[in-house]
Amino acid sequence: MSVSLRDRLAREIALTGPMTVADYVARCLHDPEGGYYATRPAIGATGDFVTAPMISQMFGELIGLWAVELWRRLGAPERVRLVEVGPGDGTLMADALRAARLAPDFLAAVDLVLIEPSPPLRAAQARMLNDSDVHPRWVKDLSRVETDAPVILIANEVLDCLPARQFVKTEDGWAERRVGVTDDGGLTFGLVRITGGFARPAFTVEPGQTVEMSDQQAAFGREVAALVKAASGAALMIDYGRARPEAGDTLQALRRHRKVDPLETPGEADLTQWADFPTVLEAAVRAGADVTGTLGQGDFLRRLGIEARADRLKAGRPDAAPVIERQLARLTADDQMGSLFKACAVFSPRSLTVPGFED
Repeated sequence: MSVSLRDRLAREIALTGPMTVADYVARCLHDPEGGYYATRPAIGATGDFVTAPMISQMFGELIGLWAVELWRRLGAPERVRLVEVGPGDGTLMADALRAARLAPDFLAAVDLVLIEPSPPLRAAQARMLNDSDVHPRWVKDLSRVETDAPVILIANEVLDCLPARQFVKTEDGWAERRVGVTDDGGLTFGLVRITGGFARPAFTVEPGQTVEMSDQQAAFGREVAALVKAASGAALMIDYGRARPEAGDTLQALRRHRKVDPLETPGEADLTQWADFPTVLEAAVRAGADVTGTLGQGDFLRRLGIEARADRLKAGRPDAAPVIERQLARLTADDQMGSLFKACAVFSPRSLTVPGFED
């Protein structure tokens, strides 16, 4: 009889000591035997959460046209590497490639590379893209992406899956929040005092507040920068998160579209933390790439023409106009995804202008 991930984590913590929040989240998501993405990712209306491409075809279509325009600004090279990190069930890329049929020379130039650690999601992507104009190939990570052609990279809701450690300012100094074990074998949060060196945040933090620091998000910024610097091109990142350094405990678990206790059922819910855009972009700059500022998702999609696209869809299907209007609001309204979700880009060379981020 297999041992549950919860029991294995409790046993490990009892033997080796409290686990950092980042390590706990990583195990819950990617443990090969019981991790959420490794064994049971459930995306969509009948699953645990939905992403922007699943809300409306307009999202993926606009990203596809964004990629076409970027390719043109790169000089319309005969070969371009279109990379998506964390493609979900493949909906975004399927919609993007369909919209890109308006530029057949672009599709003829594309080498489509997907980066996905989850076997179930790789299978879903293969099914979704089976009849697409461009057939994908999968690689393990960004370091496996070749640099012999310009790169156009898309990462939608990837940063929030890269976990962060949590540090709490107390009246007596700083402590780290970690996951421990109760006397009856349950999982619990606790604080471990920091006695050694600690890179304190540069912004004001009041006692009781939490600061999140993600080495993995910083590493992603460096890796993306290294790729676009070596190959030329740009990486588009869209996620929910902070545009300026600030305190906040953003750890959440979603199951069947409801927030649940992150410690209740390890591996059976999707765990996320906010994208830390300042950390990602600073890491990219330090690695030698250029970056845009952050834009709210609503502003970014409006710059790409989502309102005109919605009007065309409504004109073609008047009976669906109310649904399309609701989808538009979900993606762009400030009280929905429009402000909390943000977009930014990492690019090289410096002379490149990235669509949607022009001054």
